[in-house]
Amino acid sequence: MAFRRMPFGLCNAPATFQHCMLALFSDMVEELLEVFMDDFSVSGKTFDSCLGNLAKLLKRCEEADLVLNWEKCHFMVNEGTVLGHKISSKGIEVDKAKVEVIEKLPPPINFKGIRSFLGHAGFYRRFIKDFSKISKPLQNLLQQNQTFVFDKECQSAFEELKMRLISAPVVVPPDWTSPFELLCDASEHAVGAALGQR
Repeated sequence: MAFRRMPFGLCNAPATFQHCMLALFSDMVEELLEVFMDDFSVSGKTFDSCLGNLAKLLKRCEEADLVLNWEKCHFMVNEGTVLGHKISSKGIEVDKAKVEVIEKLPPPINFKGIRSFLGHAGFYRRFIKDFSKISKPLQNLLQQNQTFVFDKECQSAFEELKMRLISAPVVVPPDWTSPFELLCDASEHAVGAALGQR
């Protein structure tokens, strides 16, 4: 018996599925499209090139017997949500719907709650300057043999991260024609790097 769909309860199923997608579309990735799991984003410099790239993708899907759910497909849009990020001509933003859930979270009451919050917030860490520094009191609670004491410092870090997520900036693509400067910084508890343009 052969599966018609990948059973995601199996060990390593997501990695196997991603490897399959990259193998099928290896000659197109980063040129015509981006693919992560079952999410495709096709682009082009002009309307006609975008249509041509879309035709190539659909032809490859047909050849590989991949079935698309047309209800989940969106064509010729100026903006869309991909992997929890809103992508548009302005740049990359956090998905407000996802952030609203985080905004309403009460303070964690145990280690599992801390891990869950840091996991959600960490997904958007690229939008939060000094994420490691701000989250350090919460990270300290996860150290081995640590007693769970959610003190004022932890509460402050929790509220700061929530506030930063709600007011997260838009990440814009760099100007690839300009020179870049790499700035690095390290301390006893955090390492950071910033790629800046002159």
